[in-house]
Amino acid sequence: MKPLAIITGVGPGTGSALAKRFAAGGYRVAMIARSADRLAELERDIPDSIAVPCDVSDKAVLHSALDRILQSHGTPKTVIYNAVGGAFGTFEQIEPEILERNFQVNVMALLHLARRLAPDMVAAGGGTLIVTGNTSAQRGRANFAGFAPTKAAQRILAESIAREMGPKGLHVAYIVIDAVIDLPWTRERFKAATDDFFIQPKAIADEAWHVAHQDRSAWSFLVEVRPFRENW
Repeated sequence: MKPLAIITGVGPGTGSALAKRFAAGGYRVAMIARSADRLAELERDIPDSIAVPCDVSDKAVLHSALDRILQSHGTPKTVIYNAVGGAFGTFEQIEPEILERNFQVNVMALLHLARRLAPDMVAAGGGTLIVTGNTSAQRGRANFAGFAPTKAAQRILAESIAREMGPKGLHVAYIVIDAVIDLPWTRERFKAATDDFFIQPKAIADEAWHVAHQDRSAWSFLVEVRPFRENW
């Protein structure tokens, strides 16, 4: 039987690339996202994939979705938390409700998912929980007040989970994507940028695959990926 990977935030960029990479590697992939139409299309294209429309910020809906996956397909071997809520603006510009909404997506949903899945994964012999983040998890800039606080909290939550669950056999890792992801809307926004300005979703997925299959004698927690020309 194929191992199961659960991936949240399966959008047109990184999420889809992750689903395709793990399916190509022999996993059955349960794909979680809000867009039922997009998931249905991916389900047709990716063998042994499962479309699970779900708004992860709704605790009850998230638990119901996870219960359906577990009852039908068993305990996952790999879980990738790629769902993200974001907003641009200074602390004076953003509405407090926006920050609260992003906190629900980026932090609380991760907490609910980890609490639901991690114990079963440990009992089944271990596995990997990967959280995808970005540079906002490490610093706050003026125009990121509606986003960076939640990503920083997400990274610290992931580290807390890693320190507790690692000795029990669950590998928890946080991937910082320090780059602009190559998507149609980012190409439109950065029209003057050359190809090597962007990070490719497939390259992110390949690194996530590597992290998910690290030897347990050399587990990583904080992993950073960026284009070779990125100024850091």
